[in-house]
Amino acid sequence: MKTPITRATSDDADAIAPLFDLYRRFYGQPADLARARAFIGERLARGESVILVARHDGELAGFTQLFPSFSSVSAGRTWVLNDLFVHPHARRHGLARALLAAAAEFARTDGALRLELETDHDNHHAQALYRAMGWEPFDGTLRFRLGL
Repeated sequence: MKTPITRATSDDADAIAPLFDLYRRFYGQPADLARARAFIGERLARGESVILVARHDGELAGFTQLFPSFSSVSAGRTWVLNDLFVHPHARRHGLARALLAAAAEFARTDGALRLELETDHDNHHAQALYRAMGWEPFDGTLRFRLGL
């Protein structure tokens, strides 16, 4: 059975917030549902991201959040798949695969040059999924960051 994926609107922020809070906690952040709600609500209200959601047994159970970017060298739009999360009780039902496929289709339809993501070096489950779905690591650049 195909998992239905829909694009979130501002009306979905309250439903996405608990999942986003769990996602942040997975990466070591303290629980803060109000902060999660505010962040998701602002991104959706301002049109600063695209959030795709998946349901399992009628409940919102997973999401992916895409942020727009651009390649100056290629003179075109790219999308950064910044967040991907499926609630633990809904894992192993194909939701992550469905979300990744929907993200790729969204970016293709939008005319993007590519879709990019970054994951932790020790997140082997995610890396296996990405590779299985045709994602390829690229090492042509070094990433740097400046904390502000």
